[in-house]
Amino acid sequence: MTSAIASQTVLILTAAVLFYVALTDLKHYRIRNELILVLAGLFFVHAILSGRWTTLHWNLAFAAILFLIMLYFYSMKMMGGGDVKLLTVAFLWVGPSCALPFALFLLLFVGIHTIAVKLKLVESQVVGERTQVAFAPSIAAALIGVFMVGCVKPF
Repeated sequence: MTSAIASQTVLILTAAVLFYVALTDLKHYRIRNELILVLAGLFFVHAILSGRWTTLHWNLAFAAILFLIMLYFYSMKMMGGGDVKLLTVAFLWVGPSCALPFALFLLLFVGIHTIAVKLKLVESQVVGERTQVAFAPSIAAALIGVFMVGCVKPF
């Protein structure tokens, strides 16, 4: 198996894991740590197979900086812990070079999800005075979208 085919296989496996994460978050409002570790591990395997390991330090720094920023929003109870974990791994995957397409896809899918919640096509949770919406489906769809447009590709 060539490394290009192997790296594409890793992207397909990652998309399958992301789909599972999205479904479980949609149903149970939980994102398991094991799945986050699997997604991070798949990133490193993909980086090695695709030759992206040469820019690995940029992806790690980008994800770390955004993780610290998201910790603030988590401390203010504006984000859930699972969303912070999943977004950190997503930023690890996209790095600074694919951040703009990821952000645009994320905006698109959050908008679609919000409309679906308003139309009662997708359930939400009410906790106290706040309505909680599963964010993993939007994150997963955005990351898969980045994969599909070829932004995360071998060098």
